[in-house]
Amino acid sequence: MATLLTIEEPAPPARPAPALDAFLEMGFRPIYLAGALWALVAVAIWIFAPHWLTGPLAGIPWHAHEMLWGFVATIAVGFLMTAGAAWTGINPVQDRALGVLCVLWIVARCGYLIPSQTAFLIAGIAEFSFFALAAAALLRAVIKSRNVRNYAVPGMLLALGVTDVLFLLSAHAGDYATLMRHFNAGMLCMSLVTLLVARRVIPFFAMRAVPGLQVPMQLRSGHVQLVATALAVLSLLADLRTVQAGALALAGGIALVQWISWKPWAVLRKPILWILYAGYGALAAGLLLAAAEAAGIGARAALHVHVIAMGGFSVLIIGMITRTALGHLGRPLETDRSMVTAYVLVIVATVLRLCALHPSAASPHLLHLAATLWVAAFALYLWRFLPMMIRPRADRTAPPATPVSITRRGK
Repeated sequence: MATLLTIEEPAPPARPAPALDAFLEMGFRPIYLAGALWALVAVAIWIFAPHWLTGPLAGIPWHAHEMLWGFVATIAVGFLMTAGAAWTGINPVQDRALGVLCVLWIVARCGYLIPSQTAFLIAGIAEFSFFALAAAALLRAVIKSRNVRNYAVPGMLLALGVTDVLFLLSAHAGDYATLMRHFNAGMLCMSLVTLLVARRVIPFFAMRAVPGLQVPMQLRSGHVQLVATALAVLSLLADLRTVQAGALALAGGIALVQWISWKPWAVLRKPILWILYAGYGALAAGLLLAAAEAAGIGARAALHVHVIAMGGFSVLIIGMITRTALGHLGRPLETDRSMVTAYVLVIVATVLRLCALHPSAASPHLLHLAATLWVAAFALYLWRFLPMMIRPRADRTAPPATPVSITRRGK
Protein backbone atom coordinates (compact mmCIF):
# COMPACT_ATOMS: atom_id res chain seq x y z
CA MET A 1 0.00 0.00 0.00
CA ALA A 2 1.25 3.49 -0.88
CA THR A 3 0.66 6.46 1.38
CA LEU A 4 -1.13 9.23 -0.47
CA LEU A 5 -1.58 11.79 2.30
CA THR A 6 -0.84 12.24 5.99
CA ILE A 7 -3.16 14.47 8.04
CA GLU A 8 -2.40 15.63 11.55
CA GLU A 9 -5.61 15.18 13.60
CA PRO A 10 -5.94 16.09 17.27
CA ALA A 11 -5.89 13.11 19.58
CA PRO A 12 -9.03 12.49 21.63
CA PRO A 13 -9.00 14.82 24.65
CA ALA A 14 -7.45 13.18 27.68
CA ARG A 15 -8.31 14.21 31.21
CA PRO A 16 -5.23 15.87 32.71
CA ALA A 17 -3.79 14.22 35.79
CA PRO A 18 -3.99 15.93 39.21
CA ALA A 19 -1.00 18.20 39.81
CA LEU A 20 0.13 20.03 42.95
CA ASP A 21 1.43 22.94 40.84
CA ALA A 22 -2.03 23.39 39.34
CA PHE A 23 -3.72 23.06 42.74
CA LEU A 24 -1.54 25.84 44.20
CA GLU A 25 -1.67 27.99 41.07
CA MET A 26 -4.26 30.47 42.40
CA GLY A 27 -5.89 31.15 45.73
CA PHE A 28 -9.39 30.04 44.79
CA ARG A 29 -8.41 26.41 44.19
CA PRO A 30 -7.43 25.22 47.70
CA ILE A 31 -9.25 27.95 49.63
CA TYR A 32 -12.66 27.48 47.99
CA LEU A 33 -12.42 23.74 48.60
CA ALA A 34 -11.29 24.23 52.21
CA GLY A 35 -14.06 26.74 52.93
CA ALA A 36 -16.76 24.58 51.34
CA LEU A 37 -15.55 21.50 53.22
CA TRP A 38 -15.52 23.39 56.51
CA ALA A 39 -19.01 24.78 55.89
CA LEU A 40 -20.17 21.18 55.68
CA VAL A 41 -18.14 19.84 58.61
CA ALA A 42 -18.72 22.75 61.01
CA VAL A 43 -22.52 22.65 60.65
CA ALA A 44 -22.55 18.85 60.97
CA ILE A 45 -20.55 19.08 64.22
CA TRP A 46 -22.66 21.90 65.64
CA ILE A 47 -26.01 20.25 64.95
CA PHE A 48 -25.28 16.53 65.17
CA ALA A 49 -22.23 16.24 67.46
CA PRO A 50 -22.02 19.34 69.71
CA HIS A 51 -20.59 17.15 72.53
CA TRP A 52 -17.30 17.15 70.59
CA LEU A 53 -16.86 20.85 71.38
CA THR A 54 -15.00 20.71 74.68
CA GLY A 55 -12.17 23.19 74.08
CA PRO A 56 -11.82 26.76 75.34
CA LEU A 57 -13.87 27.85 72.30
CA ALA A 58 -17.08 25.85 72.59
CA GLY A 59 -20.83 26.10 72.23
CA ILE A 60 -22.36 29.13 70.51
CA PRO A 61 -19.03 31.05 70.41
CA TRP A 62 -17.42 28.18 68.46
CA HIS A 63 -20.34 27.99 66.04
CA ALA A 64 -20.42 31.76 65.48
CA HIS A 65 -16.65 31.97 65.08
CA GLU A 66 -16.27 29.05 62.70
CA MET A 67 -19.11 30.09 60.43
CA LEU A 68 -17.94 33.70 60.16
CA TRP A 69 -14.15 33.45 60.18
CA GLY A 70 -13.64 29.75 59.44
CA PHE A 71 -16.05 29.66 56.48
CA VAL A 72 -17.29 33.03 55.18
CA ALA A 73 -14.11 35.09 55.69
CA THR A 74 -12.01 32.20 54.40
CA ILE A 75 -13.92 32.19 51.11
CA ALA A 76 -13.48 35.98 50.96
CA VAL A 77 -9.70 35.51 51.19
CA GLY A 78 -9.80 32.98 48.36
CA PHE A 79 -11.87 35.31 46.20
CA LEU A 80 -9.76 38.40 46.87
CA MET A 81 -6.50 36.53 46.22
CA THR A 82 -7.92 35.51 42.85
CA ALA A 83 -9.66 38.77 41.97
CA GLY A 84 -6.51 40.61 43.02
CA ALA A 85 -4.64 38.92 40.19
CA ALA A 86 -7.20 40.28 37.71
CA TRP A 87 -7.25 43.75 39.27
CA THR A 88 -3.46 44.18 39.42
CA GLY A 89 -2.02 41.77 36.87
CA ILE A 90 -0.01 40.20 39.72
CA ASN A 91 -0.95 36.93 41.39
CA PRO A 92 -0.80 37.87 45.11
CA VAL A 93 -0.12 34.35 46.41
CA GLN A 94 0.69 31.02 44.83
CA ASP A 95 2.84 27.90 45.15
CA ARG A 96 4.61 27.59 48.52
CA ALA A 97 3.19 30.83 49.92
CA LEU A 98 -0.33 29.61 49.17
CA GLY A 99 0.53 26.29 50.76
CA VAL A 100 1.66 28.10 53.93
CA LEU A 101 -1.66 29.98 54.08
CA CYS A 102 -3.53 26.68 53.82
CA VAL A 103 -1.45 25.09 56.59
CA LEU A 104 -2.13 28.06 58.89
CA TRP A 105 -5.85 27.72 58.20
CA ILE A 106 -5.82 23.98 58.96
CA VAL A 107 -3.88 24.54 62.21
CA ALA A 108 -6.54 27.03 63.32
CA ARG A 109 -9.46 24.73 62.53
CA CYS A 110 -7.90 21.80 64.39
CA GLY A 111 -6.64 23.89 67.30
CA TYR A 112 -10.07 25.17 68.29
CA LEU A 113 -11.35 21.59 68.56
CA ILE A 114 -8.61 20.46 70.95
CA PRO A 115 -9.46 20.87 74.68
CA SER A 116 -6.27 22.74 75.51
CA GLN A 117 -5.40 26.37 76.23
CA THR A 118 -2.13 25.91 74.37
CA ALA A 119 -3.95 24.62 71.29
CA PHE A 120 -6.36 27.58 71.52
CA LEU A 121 -3.42 30.02 71.61
CA ILE A 122 -1.67 28.34 68.67
CA ALA A 123 -4.93 28.34 66.69
CA GLY A 124 -5.48 32.04 67.34
CA ILE A 125 -1.93 32.94 66.26
CA ALA A 126 -2.23 30.78 63.13
CA GLU A 127 -5.57 32.30 62.19
CA PHE A 128 -4.47 35.90 62.61
CA SER A 129 -1.35 35.07 60.59
CA PHE A 130 -3.61 33.68 57.86
CA PHE A 131 -5.49 36.98 57.52
CA ALA A 132 -2.41 39.17 58.03
CA LEU A 133 -0.31 37.36 55.43
CA ALA A 134 -3.19 37.38 52.94
CA ALA A 135 -3.63 41.13 53.50
CA ALA A 136 0.13 41.70 53.10
CA ALA A 137 0.23 39.69 49.86
CA LEU A 138 -2.68 41.66 48.41
CA LEU A 139 -1.18 44.96 49.59
CA ARG A 140 2.08 44.12 47.85
CA ALA A 141 0.22 43.43 44.59
CA VAL A 142 -1.82 46.64 44.66
CA ILE A 143 1.18 48.81 45.56
CA LYS A 144 3.46 47.20 43.00
CA SER A 145 0.83 47.67 40.29
CA ARG A 146 -0.13 51.15 41.59
CA ASN A 147 -3.73 50.00 41.67
CA VAL A 148 -4.98 52.98 43.68
CA ARG A 149 -8.62 51.91 43.39
CA ASN A 150 -7.97 48.88 45.60
CA TYR A 151 -5.62 50.27 48.24
CA ALA A 152 -8.32 49.89 50.93
CA VAL A 153 -9.07 46.22 50.20
CA PRO A 154 -6.04 44.76 52.09
CA GLY A 155 -7.11 46.88 55.06
CA MET A 156 -10.52 45.20 54.97
CA LEU A 157 -8.86 41.80 55.13
CA LEU A 158 -6.72 42.93 58.05
CA ALA A 159 -9.85 44.27 59.79
CA LEU A 160 -11.35 40.78 59.57
CA GLY A 161 -8.25 39.45 61.33
CA VAL A 162 -8.35 42.14 64.02
CA THR A 163 -12.03 41.59 64.83
CA ASP A 164 -11.26 37.87 64.96
CA VAL A 165 -8.59 38.46 67.61
CA LEU A 166 -10.96 40.68 69.62
CA PHE A 167 -13.60 37.96 69.47
CA LEU A 168 -11.15 35.29 70.63
CA LEU A 169 -9.91 37.45 73.51
CA SER A 170 -13.50 37.99 74.65
CA ALA A 171 -14.21 34.27 74.39
CA HIS A 172 -11.12 33.48 76.46
CA ALA A 173 -12.22 35.98 79.12
CA GLY A 174 -15.76 34.56 79.16
CA ASP A 175 -17.25 38.00 78.44
CA TYR A 176 -20.27 37.05 76.33
CA ALA A 177 -21.61 40.59 75.83
CA THR A 178 -18.28 41.89 74.52
CA LEU A 179 -17.84 38.73 72.48
CA MET A 180 -21.12 39.33 70.64
CA ARG A 181 -20.20 42.95 70.01
CA HIS A 182 -16.96 41.82 68.40
CA PHE A 183 -18.79 39.13 66.45
CA ASN A 184 -21.15 41.76 65.06
CA ALA A 185 -18.17 43.98 64.26
CA GLY A 186 -16.60 41.11 62.34
CA MET A 187 -19.87 40.45 60.54
CA LEU A 188 -20.12 44.11 59.50
CA CYS A 189 -16.49 44.07 58.30
CA MET A 190 -17.43 41.05 56.21
CA SER A 191 -20.50 42.96 54.98
CA LEU A 192 -18.19 45.80 53.91
CA VAL A 193 -16.08 43.37 51.85
CA THR A 194 -19.20 41.71 50.41
CA LEU A 195 -20.86 44.99 49.41
CA LEU A 196 -17.66 46.17 47.71
CA VAL A 197 -17.17 42.94 45.74
CA ALA A 198 -20.81 42.27 44.88
CA ARG A 199 -21.44 45.81 43.66
CA ARG A 200 -18.54 45.43 41.27
CA VAL A 201 -19.15 41.95 39.94
CA ILE A 202 -22.94 41.48 39.82
CA PRO A 203 -23.64 44.19 37.19
CA PHE A 204 -20.54 43.13 35.26
CA PHE A 205 -21.50 39.45 35.24
CA ALA A 206 -25.11 40.28 34.34
CA MET A 207 -24.28 42.49 31.37
CA ARG A 208 -21.87 39.89 30.01
CA ALA A 209 -24.34 37.03 30.34
CA VAL A 210 -27.62 38.65 29.22
CA PRO A 211 -27.51 40.07 25.68
CA GLY A 212 -28.57 43.71 25.54
CA LEU A 213 -28.87 44.13 29.30
CA GLN A 214 -27.61 47.47 30.58
CA VAL A 215 -27.52 48.18 34.32
CA PRO A 216 -25.77 50.92 36.31
CA MET A 217 -22.57 50.13 38.20
CA GLN A 218 -23.73 52.41 41.06
CA LEU A 219 -20.28 53.86 41.75
CA ARG A 220 -21.38 56.94 43.73
CA SER A 221 -23.99 55.14 45.81
CA GLY A 222 -21.45 52.37 46.38
CA HIS A 223 -18.95 54.80 47.89
CA VAL A 224 -21.61 56.20 50.23
CA GLN A 225 -22.63 52.65 51.12
CA LEU A 226 -19.07 51.65 52.05
CA VAL A 227 -18.60 54.75 54.20
CA ALA A 228 -21.91 54.04 55.97
CA THR A 229 -20.92 50.43 56.66
CA ALA A 230 -17.51 51.46 58.00
CA LEU A 231 -19.26 54.00 60.23
CA ALA A 232 -21.58 51.24 61.45
CA VAL A 233 -18.53 49.17 62.50
CA LEU A 234 -16.94 52.06 64.38
CA SER A 235 -20.18 53.11 66.08
CA LEU A 236 -20.81 49.50 67.14
CA LEU A 237 -17.38 49.30 68.80
CA ALA A 238 -18.00 52.69 70.44
CA ASP A 239 -21.51 51.60 71.51
CA LEU A 240 -23.21 54.48 69.68
CA ARG A 241 -26.39 52.63 68.84
CA THR A 242 -28.29 55.52 67.26
CA VAL A 243 -25.43 56.25 64.85
CA GLN A 244 -25.06 52.52 64.20
CA ALA A 245 -28.76 52.16 63.38
CA GLY A 246 -28.71 55.11 60.98
CA ALA A 247 -25.57 53.90 59.21
CA LEU A 248 -26.94 50.37 58.82
CA ALA A 249 -30.27 51.68 57.50
CA LEU A 250 -28.43 53.79 54.92
CA ALA A 251 -26.19 50.90 53.80
CA GLY A 252 -29.12 48.48 53.59
CA GLY A 253 -31.38 50.97 51.83
CA ILE A 254 -28.73 51.73 49.20
CA ALA A 255 -28.21 47.98 48.66
CA LEU A 256 -31.94 47.54 48.08
CA VAL A 257 -32.05 50.41 45.56
CA GLN A 258 -29.01 48.96 43.78
CA TRP A 259 -30.62 45.52 43.63
CA ILE A 260 -33.74 46.93 41.98
CA SER A 261 -31.69 49.02 39.52
CA TRP A 262 -29.88 45.84 38.38
CA LYS A 263 -33.19 44.46 37.00
CA PRO A 264 -33.43 41.10 38.81
CA TRP A 265 -36.30 40.02 36.56
CA ALA A 266 -33.88 40.00 33.59
CA VAL A 267 -31.75 37.16 35.01
CA LEU A 268 -34.43 34.69 36.10
CA ARG A 269 -33.39 32.22 33.40
CA LYS A 270 -29.73 32.37 34.41
CA PRO A 271 -29.14 30.41 37.64
CA ILE A 272 -25.51 31.52 37.77
CA LEU A 273 -26.83 35.09 38.05
CA TRP A 274 -30.08 34.84 40.00
CA ILE A 275 -28.26 33.13 42.88
CA LEU A 276 -26.06 36.24 43.21
CA TYR A 277 -29.08 38.53 43.03
CA ALA A 278 -30.82 36.45 45.71
CA GLY A 279 -27.84 36.75 48.04
CA TYR A 280 -27.45 40.50 47.54
CA GLY A 281 -31.15 41.08 48.15
CA ALA A 282 -30.99 39.07 51.38
CA LEU A 283 -27.92 41.02 52.49
CA ALA A 284 -29.83 44.28 51.98
CA ALA A 285 -32.74 42.93 54.04
CA GLY A 286 -30.36 41.73 56.76
CA LEU A 287 -28.71 45.14 57.10
CA LEU A 288 -32.13 46.78 57.46
CA LEU A 289 -33.07 44.24 60.15
CA ALA A 290 -29.76 44.95 61.90
CA ALA A 291 -30.65 48.66 61.83
CA ALA A 292 -34.01 47.89 63.43
CA GLU A 293 -32.34 45.81 66.15
CA ALA A 294 -29.78 48.55 66.86
CA ALA A 295 -32.62 51.09 67.10
CA GLY A 296 -34.42 48.82 69.56
CA ILE A 297 -37.66 48.57 67.63
CA GLY A 298 -38.30 44.89 68.12
CA ALA A 299 -36.14 42.88 65.71
CA ARG A 300 -34.43 39.85 67.27
CA ALA A 301 -30.63 39.81 67.08
CA ALA A 302 -30.56 36.19 65.90
CA LEU A 303 -32.82 37.09 62.97
CA HIS A 304 -30.59 39.69 61.34
CA VAL A 305 -27.49 37.57 62.01
CA HIS A 306 -28.91 34.58 60.15
CA VAL A 307 -30.42 36.67 57.35
CA ILE A 308 -27.04 38.33 56.73
CA ALA A 309 -24.88 35.25 57.30
CA MET A 310 -27.00 32.59 55.59
CA GLY A 311 -29.28 34.50 53.23
CA GLY A 312 -26.62 37.07 52.30
CA PHE A 313 -23.09 35.70 52.66
CA SER A 314 -23.77 32.00 52.12
CA VAL A 315 -26.13 32.34 49.15
CA LEU A 316 -23.66 34.73 47.51
CA ILE A 317 -20.83 32.33 48.30
CA ILE A 318 -22.38 29.26 46.68
CA GLY A 319 -22.94 31.37 43.57
CA MET A 320 -19.53 33.05 43.56
CA ILE A 321 -17.48 29.90 44.15
CA THR A 322 -19.31 28.35 41.21
CA ARG A 323 -19.08 31.26 38.77
CA THR A 324 -15.52 32.35 39.53
CA ALA A 325 -14.20 28.79 39.64
CA LEU A 326 -15.71 28.01 36.23
CA GLY A 327 -14.28 31.21 34.79
CA HIS A 328 -10.75 30.73 36.12
CA LEU A 329 -10.74 27.04 35.19
CA GLY A 330 -11.51 27.90 31.57
CA ARG A 331 -14.90 26.22 31.67
CA PRO A 332 -18.15 27.42 30.07
CA LEU A 333 -20.05 29.76 32.36
CA GLU A 334 -23.08 27.50 32.48
CA THR A 335 -24.58 25.65 35.44
CA ASP A 336 -25.42 21.98 35.38
CA ARG A 337 -28.04 20.15 37.42
CA SER A 338 -25.74 19.55 40.41
CA MET A 339 -24.85 23.25 40.68
CA VAL A 340 -28.45 24.45 40.52
CA THR A 341 -29.44 21.78 43.04
CA ALA A 342 -26.76 23.10 45.41
CA TYR A 343 -28.15 26.63 44.99
CA VAL A 344 -31.68 25.51 45.81
CA LEU A 345 -30.51 23.46 48.81
CA VAL A 346 -28.69 26.44 50.34
CA ILE A 347 -31.73 28.68 49.87
CA VAL A 348 -34.15 26.13 51.33
CA ALA A 349 -31.75 25.47 54.23
CA THR A 350 -31.70 29.21 54.92
CA VAL A 351 -35.50 29.47 54.92
CA LEU A 352 -35.85 26.47 57.24
CA ARG A 353 -33.20 27.85 59.62
CA LEU A 354 -35.03 31.17 59.81
CA CYS A 355 -38.31 29.35 60.49
CA ALA A 356 -36.59 27.39 63.27
CA LEU A 357 -35.77 30.67 65.05
CA HIS A 358 -39.44 30.89 66.03
CA PRO A 359 -39.83 28.68 69.12
CA SER A 360 -42.19 25.79 68.45
CA ALA A 361 -42.40 22.01 68.66
CA ALA A 362 -41.24 21.88 65.03
CA SER A 363 -38.11 23.99 65.61
CA PRO A 364 -35.68 21.09 66.33
CA HIS A 365 -36.92 19.19 63.28
CA LEU A 366 -36.61 22.26 61.06
CA LEU A 367 -33.10 22.86 62.40
CA HIS A 368 -31.98 19.29 61.66
CA LEU A 369 -33.51 19.37 58.19
CA ALA A 370 -31.86 22.72 57.44
CA ALA A 371 -28.49 21.31 58.51
CA THR A 372 -28.95 18.21 56.38
CA LEU A 373 -29.78 20.25 53.27
CA TRP A 374 -26.86 22.58 53.96
CA VAL A 375 -24.44 19.66 54.23
CA ALA A 376 -25.85 18.16 51.02
CA ALA A 377 -25.41 21.46 49.15
CA PHE A 378 -21.72 21.82 49.93
CA ALA A 379 -21.10 18.10 49.43
CA LEU A 380 -22.53 18.52 45.92
CA TYR A 381 -20.22 21.45 45.28
CA LEU A 382 -17.18 19.45 46.40
CA TRP A 383 -18.24 16.44 44.34
CA ARG A 384 -18.55 18.59 41.22
CA PHE A 385 -15.57 20.90 41.61
CA LEU A 386 -12.87 18.93 43.46
CA PRO A 387 -11.85 16.96 40.31
CA MET A 388 -11.50 20.23 38.37
CA MET A 389 -9.66 22.16 41.10
CA ILE A 390 -6.82 19.64 41.45
CA ARG A 391 -6.08 19.50 37.71
CA PRO A 392 -4.61 21.98 35.22
CA ARG A 393 -7.01 24.03 33.14
CA ALA A 394 -8.39 21.93 30.31
CA ASP A 395 -7.64 24.67 27.76
CA ARG A 396 -3.93 24.58 28.65
CA THR A 397 -3.48 20.86 28.18
CA ALA A 398 -4.40 20.33 24.54
CA PRO A 399 -3.09 16.91 23.42
CA PRO A 400 -0.56 16.67 20.60
CA ALA A 401 -1.79 15.93 17.12
CA THR A 402 -1.81 12.31 15.99
CA PRO A 403 -0.82 11.58 12.37
CA VAL A 404 -3.49 9.85 10.29
CA SER A 405 -2.47 8.35 6.96
CA ILE A 406 -4.58 7.85 3.84
CA THR A 407 -3.27 4.95 1.83
CA ARG A 408 -3.85 3.34 -1.57
CA ARG A 409 -3.93 -0.43 -1.78
CA GLY A 410 -1.41 -1.64 -4.35
CA LYS A 411 -2.31 -4.10 -7.12
